[in-house]
Amino acid sequence: EYVHKGETDREFLLTTHICHPSMANDNCSGLALLTLLARDLSHWRTRYTYRFLFAPGTIGALCWLAANEDRVKLVDHGLVISCVGDGGGPTYKRSRRRDAFIDRAMAHLLRSAHGEKARLLDFSPYGYDERQFCSPGFDLPVGLFQRSSFATFPEYHTSADDLDFIRPEHLADSYRLLMDAIDIAETDWTPLNLFPKGEPQLGRRGLYGALGGDKSAAAKAMAMLWVLNLADGSRSLLGIAERAGLSFGDVAAAADLLREHGLLGVAGQV
Repeated sequence: EYVHKGETDREFLLTTHICHPSMANDNCSGLALLTLLARDLSHWRTRYTYRFLFAPGTIGALCWLAANEDRVKLVDHGLVISCVGDGGGPTYKRSRRRDAFIDRAMAHLLRSAHGEKARLLDFSPYGYDERQFCSPGFDLPVGLFQRSSFATFPEYHTSADDLDFIRPEHLADSYRLLMDAIDIAETDWTPLNLFPKGEPQLGRRGLYGALGGDKSAAAKAMAMLWVLNLADGSRSLLGIAERAGLSFGDVAAAADLLREHGLLGVAGQV
């Protein structure tokens, strides 16, 4: 276990199994990725506390849950990581809840980054340790992130699952997706339009001028219009990105700009 303390006690759980030490994709890739992620997060100031769990499959998760029944109430998001070094997918299996924040964030990221190549699977009680965290007595918001799904590639559980089977570029892409998921969890907030009766005039507030000469100015302006229209206090930035079909990063940047210019407030704080 490694814990990176955040500003709050609310936790983001990241876990991988350590019981397949001779296999590169399943699951030395998960060990390597979470070790690197933990190292990099150790230098960050974060809102969430991040708990990294390295344990044997099934029995490890069960033992941790048995020893931490009080602590699991603090887990807001969670991911089981496995098979993240090959060229398949990427694949995300939803939690038992189906529409938990992490389910929505991962679906949004995979679709944005990989389009039709991305695979989104519904929860089933068969798989890796997500089935323990999602058992009805806990029902935690924990999904499974992989590239190729377990048992779907010929190298699975054979000696062919070696270092020649995984590639640095696939590990790097998996790392970026996890970092993007963390970024969404860290930076999501619920905006409220402070001038909701009609569309605020952006030009005289310097918002169009601030985008002058930028080839993506039209896209950024559209992101601002979407945020203003959907910022009724019922949706967070992730919900706006989902509804508008825009990337979370574009929506977050637009919301920050509008907030700086006094057009948005934080819902519940206005």
